[in-house]
Amino acid sequence: MKKIYWLVATAATCILLAVIMASCGDDNAQPVSVDQQNRNNAVAAFDQGKQTFRFDTFGDEAFWGGTLQLHQGVAAVSPKTALSVGLKVDVDALPANLVSQLKNGTLNLDDPANTVALIKLNSVLGVTGFFNADGSMKSMGIQCAFCHSTVDDALAPGIGHRLDGWANRDLNVGAIVNLSPDLSAVVALLRPAIPTVDEAAVRAVLNGWGPGKFDAELFLDGVVNKPGGAPGSSAVLIPPAFGLAGVNLHTYTGWGSVPYWNAFVAVLEMHGKGTFIDSRLANAAKFPVAAAAGFDNVRNDPDLVTAKLPALQFYQLAIPAPAAPAGTFNAAAAASGKTVFNVRGRCATCHVPPLFTEPGWNMHLPADIGIDSFQADRAPDGRYRTTPLKGLWTHQKGGFYHDGRFPTLLDVVNHYDTFLALGLTAQEKSDLVEYLKSI
Repeated sequence: MKKIYWLVATAATCILLAVIMASCGDDNAQPVSVDQQNRNNAVAAFDQGKQTFRFDTFGDEAFWGGTLQLHQGVAAVSPKTALSVGLKVDVDALPANLVSQLKNGTLNLDDPANTVALIKLNSVLGVTGFFNADGSMKSMGIQCAFCHSTVDDALAPGIGHRLDGWANRDLNVGAIVNLSPDLSAVVALLRPAIPTVDEAAVRAVLNGWGPGKFDAELFLDGVVNKPGGAPGSSAVLIPPAFGLAGVNLHTYTGWGSVPYWNAFVAVLEMHGKGTFIDSRLANAAKFPVAAAAGFDNVRNDPDLVTAKLPALQFYQLAIPAPAAPAGTFNAAAAASGKTVFNVRGRCATCHVPPLFTEPGWNMHLPADIGIDSFQADRAPDGRYRTTPLKGLWTHQKGGFYHDGRFPTLLDVVNHYDTFLALGLTAQEKSDLVEYLKSI
């Protein structure tokens, strides 16, 4: 018995000495504070979210490359054509010799082989290529950056440094998808809502979207156009994904929060391998395509999306709305316009500074803002969101409101001046526009 006590005591002493030695091994060692742990977590989440936003396909290459064979069409177009449909090239991903060739004009932008080479360098924003041993492209996938990043055109139009979170209003999603040699899978998806749909009709809808627009709801309700409009007229403008911190609902017609929409797009629109649950989509009367496809409860194993949603959201919330550069607005007029915004124009009633949307539930009935209900009726709440205005200067191309119905900011101001009977003078309107450009 004494021997057992001696062994236990000896073991306990050894453990205690080990702990003491470990703690004394570095006289300068300090315990990591909770604040520092939080900071470390924030940095790690930012880095992981940035990687996901820029490069993660969530396994969607199985759809874009495997089902649609889109890589075949993309590999057949020249860099000049790729740039013309809004694809962007990250200059920081290019080797020095290629940058030199682009600068001096010796790179053949009419050769499709150079499109493949740019994709192979991982330099085409939002596009990942998968390659055979001989260098030919065997598949492709897309990422968040496909629609929600652009470049600063530092080297040439469409070639420059990344601008994450910016809406790519040059991107012609429909024209790019139309490069696919086989859209039969899209036809089959839409058949529950449009029994007579064929591939030609699908291609007409895609061509009707135009630059900077996409129709996510098409693959839920099968609606292809506004009443009386041409095929594809139901599409909406690609929104920015910056300046979302503090903003409640962040799409034109609500639907859900930032992580809701990230999951929605990753699984239902990008066709990534993940989990998405929304019982509202089981309503076959409102969402016949979604209900027939089982989009109300999608589960994949392995799930390549869900674990990435927290960091992806963190990264997006960390992207600030870019400040308007000096010279892009009249500073003196903007100062006067700020007063109009807050007082006579009544803009701040809904666009509450400094969020420039409502703190809380930022949704309105169509009648509250004087427009039709077409797009709102395609969403669960039948309302439109109060769009945050920070960084407005970055996405003036394509017009304003969800569908670009107002070509200029002055058109927006004139709409509210009439609808709300504000009685603004021409000078007040002009000053208000300059303030909006400055936010």
